[in-house]
Amino acid sequence: MEFAGAGALLAKIEMLRARLAAEGLFDADRKRLLPMLPQVIGVVTSEQGAVIQDIKTTLARRFPRHILLWPVPVQGEGAAQKIAAAIQGFDAIAPGGPIPRPDVLIIARGGGSLEDLMAFNEEIVLRAAAACRIPLISAVGHETDTTLIDFVSDRRAPTPTAAAELAIPARAELAADLAQKGARLEGALNRAVAECRLRLQRAASLLPDLPNLLGTARQRLDDRAARLILALPNLLAARRNAFERSARALPDLPALIATRRAALVLSATQLRSALHHAIAARAAAAVRITARLTDAPLRAQLRESRARLGGLSAQLESVSYEKVLARGYALVTTRSGTPITSAKSIKPGAPLRLRFADGTADATADGGKPPSRQGSLAL
Repeated sequence: MEFAGAGALLAKIEMLRARLAAEGLFDADRKRLLPMLPQVIGVVTSEQGAVIQDIKTTLARRFPRHILLWPVPVQGEGAAQKIAAAIQGFDAIAPGGPIPRPDVLIIARGGGSLEDLMAFNEEIVLRAAAACRIPLISAVGHETDTTLIDFVSDRRAPTPTAAAELAIPARAELAADLAQKGARLEGALNRAVAECRLRLQRAASLLPDLPNLLGTARQRLDDRAARLILALPNLLAARRNAFERSARALPDLPALIATRRAALVLSATQLRSALHHAIAARAAAAVRITARLTDAPLRAQLRESRARLGGLSAQLESVSYEKVLARGYALVTTRSGTPITSAKSIKPGAPLRLRFADGTADATADGGKPPSRQGSLAL
């Protein structure tokens, strides 16, 4: 069994509604706010009939606005495609072009049977409405009629007249609200001015008497000026007397300089005499030392010391390791110069340095062997 007639249409509508709801086309977060005062209102409806007239009358009564009508058939074959094309056409109008772009769209038609309203239940219309970037109001049928475009649109109006009322506010209500707010603002300003005036009066009452203050300050200034006129000559006279006393207390500079010069000459003479005596003493001491150096006992002592020094040098050379190296031995050290005195401390692969009497040579340890009776080391 299958539904027929209205039942078949309702079943089709319900399946489409469930599928689009699953896609999120009916979600509340997709709904956009309508502009408060749109400049241009686009209307998609039939150009013949009472719908467009009701919208025009309502807009003219509430707040006259510019209306763009896109006439379409609202029922019958091909109506859904033309309604979808109208929505897409309004959405494609560029801002600032020769044709003004609507700020809000109204999709409207009068009441009718379920078959008459089926154009607004078609998927092509619903997807066009969902993709439209202009806020959209649906006003299809009467209050009891419900179509799927009501779920996709941003706002639903029960009638085309109600859609016009939703799209534009009443100018009289706006004027009344503006007058009320203006009156409230004026009252608030008056209260603020009155409060400021009261605060100013209170502050003025707390201020001192300015004329009296100015008079006292002027009198004090005149007194200070008179005292300053008298004080300046007295100060100059006092400074002059102090300067004269200081000048009299100063010593006689020419006499002081002459005394210092005489003392300096005397010191220079004494210093020169002492220098001559010191030079003569040093010369005599040098002569005595020279005589002692040329003395025969001293020369004999020098020869004895030189012979003893030569013997010590020979002994030192006999115990030097360089003499040992000259006899064919080698000194084994690390590359940094640390002597190696034990074969056990050498690891295989360790870098070594062999020092001979006539130079050095680098080597690498190739593995140790137990020391033989002669104490040899294999490298």
